[in-house]
Amino acid sequence: MVTPPSRRSILSLYSSMLRTSRSFSSYNFRNYFLRRTKDTFRTLQNERDGEKIRSMYSDAVAELAVLRRSAAVNQMYGGWRLAVENVGKPEATLKRGDN
Repeated sequence: MVTPPSRRSILSLYSSMLRTSRSFSSYNFRNYFLRRTKDTFRTLQNERDGEKIRSMYSDAVAELAVLRRSAAVNQMYGGWRLAVENVGKPEATLKRGDN
């Protein structure tokens, strides 16, 4: 019998992935990874098969490592801020995202 990861470890992984997704300086990447993380964990939440949960959990752990590296690179080479990010602050439109 396969023992799936504990609820606490799944929630910890979920919060780590959300935190890492929020650290992207690029608006589009940040929102994409937030949405993708939420979708992944909604699917995981509805799964009942222990082996499938364990497999999805290990995939998410590997994805977190990639996500952390990608966020670090994105923070180093962040581009210009988009107009969407500066709602109510028109003078901030021309500021760089890596400041």
